Amino acid sequence: MPASSLRPILLAEDNPNDVELVVTALKDARLLNEIVTVGDGAQALDYLFRRGPYAGRSGLSPAVIMLDLKMPKVDGREVLRQIRDHPELRTVPVVVLTSSREESDLMQSYQLGVNAYVVKPVDFEEFAAAVGKLGFFWALLNEPPPEKAKETARPA
Repeated sequence: MPASSLRPILLAEDNPNDVELVVTALKDARLLNEIVTVGDGAQALDYLFRRGPYAGRSGLSPAVIMLDLKMPKVDGREVLRQIRDHPELRTVPVVVLTSSREESDLMQSYQLGVNAYVVKPVDFEEFAAAVGKLGFFWALLNEPPPEKAKETARPA
């Protein structure tokens, strides 16, 4: 499948070191998907809703959104809430990548409809392996609903 027909992976992460680690891990997993990185929740929402600097963006919704919870401007929980409230985005898989082990963050993320909650391992090899597996599963193995079906999808 040509790279241009693949859905992008959206990484919303404010820590430049974590961005570099995730992007490296996804590339090491040999994913051909474009990796779009944004540094805060407001940029993530602009990308997803095609507004501001992304107003002219064409293409498909992301194959997966990798989302940090604690970001500036708009936090990850609010980004997740807006994704799940939007008819065209609510079926896009969202994986929280966070350093938070707080039970309240975990519970609230699942209540808001996150597909997976991954605590960032401190060890680089563990982190790279986890991200590579996540990217491989959501970008290649998971079968998303067709774009047209998302318009009528309803939350569970």
